[in-house]
Amino acid sequence: MVTIGAAGATVTETTRSKATRYTLAALRLSLGWVFLWAFIDKLFGLGFATPEKNAWINGGSPTKGFLGNAVAGPFADFYRSFAGATWADWLFMTGLAAIGTALILGIGVRVAAVAGSVLLVAMWTAVLPPENNPFMDDHLIYAGVLIVLALTTAGNTLGLGRFWARLPLVQRLPWLQ
Repeated sequence: MVTIGAAGATVTETTRSKATRYTLAALRLSLGWVFLWAFIDKLFGLGFATPEKNAWINGGSPTKGFLGNAVAGPFADFYRSFAGATWADWLFMTGLAAIGTALILGIGVRVAAVAGSVLLVAMWTAVLPPENNPFMDDHLIYAGVLIVLALTTAGNTLGLGRFWARLPLVQRLPWLQ
């Protein structure tokens, strides 16, 4: 609730709490779309990051281009060693789809945040040092945001988090929230 008095407008804790919940929900949905879009573009080759000829459904490899050509730094040989491997393609694409879907739906946000953070930190280590900064880049920022989402009930606002948390399996295994 916002009240206007002699000193001007004041924001109550209720309003601040609601704004925080909706901001976290917007961040969750945004990051979910980042992951899901990467999956969709790599699957169909929509021409954004992946040309149609390199689409996964056309026989392209979602990991071959980046891991085969774009990696640099101390872990480059490690990442190049499995660039284009079938298991790496499936793991990467399944991860993108599952993380994106979970974040958008607001279910399994903790699991999605951990998996997403691992994937993002791995992608960060693949290009060390980052191009525009000695150590910081968007992968680490996104991972930090995912951790914040995991530590809050970010799936409850504009998501199915409350419903998900009431499922018997999730109540038995709360880390699935």
